[in-house]
Amino acid sequence: MAVQLATRVDETQARIFKETTRKLGTTPADAMRMFICSFNAHQGFPYDVRLSSPVVEAFESEDEAAEFAEYLAQEMMNDAR
Repeated sequence: MAVQLATRVDETQARIFKETTRKLGTTPADAMRMFICSFNAHQGFPYDVRLSSPVVEAFESEDEAAEFAEYLAQEMMNDAR
């Protein structure tokens, strides 16, 4: 038995989605079915989900950077064992 799923999206996003599926030779409904099948097969998103611009904070001092490097080196040595 088929179940209907529904969601709301921004009007511009919906327009772009419909146009893109048309260019790909499919329909929005088929694209959603493909996404759901892929999501289920991967047991999650079938692509990386992350922030597009990672936040990078500078070390406050050279000592802090050295402590961090030492910590990473120790972790790598522990992982190698």
